[in-house]
Amino acid sequence: MAVGVLCAVQGAAEAIIVQAVEQTGGRLSVTRRCADLTELLAAAEAGLGRLAVVSGDLDLLDREAIELLHRAGVRVIGIGDATRPWLGERLAALGADLVAAAPHDEASANEVVRDALVVLGTAPDGDTHDSSWPDEQTVRRPARGLVVAVWGPTGAPGRTTVAVNVAAELAAAGRRTLLVDGDTYGGCVAQVVGMLDEAPGLAAAARAAGQGTLDLTTLARITPTIAPDLRVLSGISRADRWPELPSSSLDAVWTVARGLAEWTVIDCGFCLEQDEALSYDTRAPRRNAATLSALEAADVVLAVGAGDPVGIQRLVRGLGELTDLGLGSTRMVLVNRVRASVAGPQPGEAVAQALARYAGVPDAHLVPDDGPALDTALLEARTLREAAPGSPARRAIAGVAVRLDALLVGAPSVEPVVAVRA
Repeated sequence: MAVGVLCAVQGAAEAIIVQAVEQTGGRLSVTRRCADLTELLAAAEAGLGRLAVVSGDLDLLDREAIELLHRAGVRVIGIGDATRPWLGERLAALGADLVAAAPHDEASANEVVRDALVVLGTAPDGDTHDSSWPDEQTVRRPARGLVVAVWGPTGAPGRTTVAVNVAAELAAAGRRTLLVDGDTYGGCVAQVVGMLDEAPGLAAAARAAGQGTLDLTTLARITPTIAPDLRVLSGISRADRWPELPSSSLDAVWTVARGLAEWTVIDCGFCLEQDEALSYDTRAPRRNAATLSALEAADVVLAVGAGDPVGIQRLVRGLGELTDLGLGSTRMVLVNRVRASVAGPQPGEAVAQALARYAGVPDAHLVPDDGPALDTALLEARTLREAAPGSPARRAIAGVAVRLDALLVGAPSVEPVVAVRA
């Protein structure tokens, strides 16, 4: 049975490609010639094809559109232009399964068709991939850094405080670190570190990723340096701007971030709901896409809970929810604001026993309550390391950073980024 092909190619190349597809001896068949992206997505969601051939300059084509095609089970071949090399690079960045040069005659069209059969896994024996554009496997990718997602259940357990100070400690240890505000409900990293929250930040990075233009230089330009080896990618300024952060674009942001920094520390929102009511509409935006995308991309999830009875209960349930969703296979648990006034005369022992008994966590990291030091740091918009270096809370968080940093042993080092004026 012929594999359906959806053709959304502009210009003279369309007719050449369609003719070459119809000459494959019944292996491929053009089922829809689409005039625009809307028609292409509708045909894909209707199951009319398994392969889409798309012009790189098709109006409104972005990473989200290619992600929707992939969700519909459609592989994507992007058609570039040899006179515009950047177009092929953009298609690869958007996630096309293959990028090929626009054919100008029957022979070059047959090459595109052979490449399509390779992508589908139906090429005849002896056929090899031979295209003038690099495919997704050969595009230069940034070296791999590590990502830690700082997450915690509802109730303000101190996610942002932990994320900011862990990032500061990693940077102080000489690791190039990127601090990201990924909380779409109440992000406040910019204010905590003394930045203007009107900075473009994560929304700008997501837009660039969606258009296939996000690279190391672009990401470095929108992440100002607030301390040696510490950059910040601020979050959205209002909670109602969450649709600006689709998961497909954020996945690309995390990938580029791995090349910019040795550690990317993401301050996540609390909610893990996956909007099951919208699961039948693959084009609907997801309210918690930023948090879920960060947790899925993370090499380590640092789960933060409050050191009181309610906070421990929420943390235990939250850890169970992470497990049920298959998130955070490598996990560290931190209990914040541990104090005798609410946990008894031996608060550390009480908290440790509760987590071991109800969550199976034998080695939680405990951060003692130090209100005066934290208040000073918040008032002065500085990290604990700067405002109160002798604080017990700071020393505990520094210990967590040391444990995290040890995970870099044996990991590939990242390449230096091109110097960009912040």
